[in-house]
Amino acid sequence: MRVLIITAGSRGDVEPFVALARRATASGHTVRVAAPDRSGVDATGVDLQSLGVDFTAVIESQGVSPLAAMRNLREVVRPVMRGVIVNAAHMAREFRPEVIVWHPKVLSAPLIADALGVPHVLVETVPAMTPTRAFPAAGTVTRSLGPLNPLTYRAAAAAGAMFRGEVDEAAEVMGVRRPRHSSAPAATLLPISPAILPRPSDWAESVVLTGPWRGPVSESATPDPAVDAFVRGGPFAYAGFGSMAAGDPAARGRALVEAARACGLRLLVTTGLGGVAVPDELRGDDVLVTRSVDHAAVLPRAATTVHHGGIGTVQAAVAAGTVSVVVPFIADQPFWGAMLHRRGLGPAPIPQHRLSAERLAAAITAATGYGAAVRAARDRMALEDGTGTALQAIEQLGDLSEARPR
Repeated sequence: MRVLIITAGSRGDVEPFVALARRATASGHTVRVAAPDRSGVDATGVDLQSLGVDFTAVIESQGVSPLAAMRNLREVVRPVMRGVIVNAAHMAREFRPEVIVWHPKVLSAPLIADALGVPHVLVETVPAMTPTRAFPAAGTVTRSLGPLNPLTYRAAAAAGAMFRGEVDEAAEVMGVRRPRHSSAPAATLLPISPAILPRPSDWAESVVLTGPWRGPVSESATPDPAVDAFVRGGPFAYAGFGSMAAGDPAARGRALVEAARACGLRLLVTTGLGGVAVPDELRGDDVLVTRSVDHAAVLPRAATTVHHGGIGTVQAAVAAGTVSVVVPFIADQPFWGAMLHRRGLGPAPIPQHRLSAERLAAAITAATGYGAAVRAARDRMALEDGTGTALQAIEQLGDLSEARPR
């Protein structure tokens, strides 16, 4: 089966799709991944093609502020989204896939699939598009609105309406006119563990909570000697905010160091794309600062993990059996911080604008009380094969297609 996978965003939006591509390729399928440049993801052995956009550059230039994004909609955001929406059509015309697997930012994917007469599979990296009464759409509110929860899922459709012109352009590439309504996904996959997000009973059977998409652990990877020595040197807390370049990174770095020292822990800090900066005067033998780390190698040894609450880091922490202290910034991050706390998997999140050494030290201390629950969730996740479950759902679409009368 010829599978075209199209994704958009930063590293967390690319890495799961590359893992799926590797698994599908190993199973004998012809797979191409269309993705942004400079995601930082190792795509060795994967047919990875550029969409001609760079989300990392956007983050580096304007941070992650929603207000900045709105101010720069015309000059920055719209050109990037145009590249995703229109170049996806060019990629599909060239590759001629039998199924399209797409990230929610690829707003032209349903139209492209309909123009080619092939099924398409929506990948909800966070639960924000398939309505349910169980919880509000991630990225809207964190408290349940009960019977009104389904209304919050209209936000995704409203955001998509901002780029109708770009979708029209993609339709021209495909030689069709944009229909009033495109076809619904043949399947919707969520690469999220049921140990973290229980599956709502009102989802259709075509909506599959697969578990996280992960590739095989590389035994040949060479660990950074300084990081390896640090994590083996005794109890430590890990902290990193990824691409959350907003607010005052140095103030966050100070709060992290002071809180860790107050709790008697050493501190491993990753600066990411500017989410944290540790002032020189606070550094010492008990603080190691690096740009990034291999979560699978570091988090299982961490006493606790302080992070922004992106679903990739959330699942990596739970899979490692370490308790998360979530400091959410934007989008779905408050949702995951609240979800972990609600399910007894971590202390209450600390909004980034309220972060202080005192609040963080109290949360790190409280985290010890959630260890048993997180380790139980870790054991459940160890039994999941999210990548395999996702591939099986996609392969079933190919089987159905072959069974149709021609």
